[in-house]
Amino acid sequence: MSRVAAVDIGTNSVRLLVAELDGTSPRDAKVVPLDRRMRITRLGQGVDRTRALAPDAIERTTAVLREYRAALDEHGVTRVRATATSAARDATNREVFFTAARDALGVVPELLSGEEEAALSFLGATADLDAPAPYLVVDIGGGSTELVLVEQSDSGPRIRAWWSAPWGVVSLTESEGKEALEGPDRLKAYKRMRQRVRRAFSNFAGMLPEQRDGIRLLGTSGTVTTLASVHLALPSYDRRAVDGLHVPIEAMQKISGMIASMDYDERSGLPCIGNERADLVVAGCAILEAIIEIWPAKNLGVADRGIREGILRSLMARDGHQL
Repeated sequence: MSRVAAVDIGTNSVRLLVAELDGTSPRDAKVVPLDRRMRITRLGQGVDRTRALAPDAIERTTAVLREYRAALDEHGVTRVRATATSAARDATNREVFFTAARDALGVVPELLSGEEEAALSFLGATADLDAPAPYLVVDIGGGSTELVLVEQSDSGPRIRAWWSAPWGVVSLTESEGKEALEGPDRLKAYKRMRQRVRRAFSNFAGMLPEQRDGIRLLGTSGTVTTLASVHLALPSYDRRAVDGLHVPIEAMQKISGMIASMDYDERSGLPCIGNERADLVVAGCAILEAIIEIWPAKNLGVADRGIREGILRSLMARDGHQL
């Protein structure tokens, strides 16, 4: 049995997945998750404005990577793949961060392109998914949002089209500004954000099929799992209750509108949002509503799976394991 790990260094959070590959041969290996962690570090805070990663953001993130290194050692992990996404792509000083990350984690992060990020999101979100294509996989990140249109082929689901839009919950929040989002005209600010995202999706919308009967929507991100938790009125986040859930689109739209109308204190008071997500969740709602406008599915499938799981599957494929 071998143990492998994936580290997803995002614009807003850093996620770890440690798993054991249990089996006598690559073809019959089973994946047994051992450790899942997520820490919000805001690595990309201010990157859109300064084009550089702030020293305190680098320190917050490397502190978490040191914690993850200890976990890797504790679990006896033999292979690690770490990736960095939008914040690092946009930063002129990313090599400074990569050096600090290597010292903390023992592995140099790989810089993913938007296409590679979309592909890993697809791999992770569709793991163990039995729903037939076509469907749209949505990954709302901190600095970008990846959209992947999946269709059915003789060999199984495959990517038909993808798009990486330059708006995530951090970048979109910073573009509008705290005063606008917390002021008396915050619903107008929310409408502006939706319009901004809709324009960013316009080219991708032209790639979508005109015939959309039976279309499906699958979301994998902190925004989607958080809104699903609000829908279920969970007192605290429970992955077992959220992963695999199907939420009516009307319910998601209602929750998004409710959250957009609240002030910071009201949002902080909602279980599963709290202080860590209260300032960014409104932007996530705006992005999700813009997506629903171009892909009007009846339900939103929720996957607490994403790039981490995609990284893990990519490691398995390299070693000859059957996916």
